[in-house]
Amino acid sequence: MTNQVGIDMNEQDGDDLLQYNPNRLLDTLIENLRLKNDAALSRALEVAPPVISKIRHHRLPVGASLLIRMHEVSDLSIRDLRYLMGDRRNKFRISDKQFKPKEGEPGQG
Repeated sequence: MTNQVGIDMNEQDGDDLLQYNPNRLLDTLIENLRLKNDAALSRALEVAPPVISKIRHHRLPVGASLLIRMHEVSDLSIRDLRYLMGDRRNKFRISDKQFKPKEGEPGQG
């Protein structure tokens, strides 16, 4: 069975570990925190239950603030949390456009 993103849902190892899969992250958190379900996880993370559902169904990415909250409640490192969901990037690049002042702003020569 393949989900909307094209990940084989029956595969446990191999390529599945290299692809984005937030379910593995959420399931690991539930197990490590000894919670019963997604509703209990949403309470532990202090987010609305639909947030967890949207993440599970690949309609919402795991944002930085939620990743930090997961780290706080689980004591897992951010690197470990990212690894669990299949994020293997070593660096995050921010566009240099984000740091340039807009035309007409003070500081422009």
